[in-house]
Amino acid sequence: MQMRFDGRLGFPGGLVNLQDTSLEAGLNRELIEELGEAAADFRVERADYRSSHAGSGPHVVAHFYAKRLTLEQLVAVEMGATRAKDHGLEVLGLVRVPLYTLRDGVGGLPAFLENSFIGTAREQLLEAALRGPTEPEMRTLVLGKGGRNRESFLFWPWA
Repeated sequence: MQMRFDGRLGFPGGLVNLQDTSLEAGLNRELIEELGEAAADFRVERADYRSSHAGSGPHVVAHFYAKRLTLEQLVAVEMGATRAKDHGLEVLGLVRVPLYTLRDGVGGLPAFLENSFIGTAREQLLEAALRGPTEPEMRTLVLGKGGRNRESFLFWPWA
């Protein structure tokens, strides 16, 4: 997840431009803009598509993609994110999500979920966590929201 310019947690996102040849092309362009050049080392493809859901607004559809990343790829994205085009404008930094609960039953994910999230980012995070893999690999969830002739994408590096 990322800390946004408004102080809330959310996912990187953006719109598909007319020059983008596909949903995935727009998604990959947006990942590079918000996460930096290390995102170019992997491509989210149609085979990574998982599901779509009707959004809260008219003509809005959310598209979910999942992509496994190696630890090295995730670290490279984290290290290069401060040099991304949109860093300091839309994105203030990346945040790893604690996918565990401490013995006190509060620390870890339960405490993390008490933060302020933009829109439905909290619910999207929970859905992704519940549907996540059980193996100890790095995984990335990409979510896009779109409307008529425009699409946007959200990206979550999952540790």
